[in-house]
Amino acid sequence: MEHEVYVSREVKNLGRHNAAALIKKAVNTALNAEGVNVNCIVSVMLTDEEGIRRVNREFRGIDSATDVLSFPLNELIPGAFDPEDCEKDPETGAVMLGDMMISLPRCEAQGEEFGHGFEREIQYLTVHSVLHLLGYDHVDEGPMKEQMRRREKLIMGD
Repeated sequence: MEHEVYVSREVKNLGRHNAAALIKKAVNTALNAEGVNVNCIVSVMLTDEEGIRRVNREFRGIDSATDVLSFPLNELIPGAFDPEDCEKDPETGAVMLGDMMISLPRCEAQGEEFGHGFEREIQYLTVHSVLHLLGYDHVDEGPMKEQMRRREKLIMGD
């Protein structure tokens, strides 16, 4: 199934990447791997270090830049997606999962640091964020984090 993924840029001149295509592919791969078989909408904002820092400070009270932020619209149970538990677009009936924000400079730096490049890093961050939109979390080193990491590895083909 092909889901609706809207990618926009908060700041001009964020690089030469084909980020939008990579993000759309990763969102669809993650949702399909999670068995989401209804049309979903995900919005993605690409930004820089200052943009993500501002949002992190405003919404989470953390005054630092990060790589990705996720803003789920629904409270879902990890691994048990039910479209009846979700907000829907009143015009189309598509499930609105939420929003994500990705720092392209951080993504570039981490891709280089980890040795797997920009493309893999942006796909990983997207999969990670989609899992958050679907209710997964990693607040501690416990079973929830293990569950999320297992799903990330499976979806990424590791």
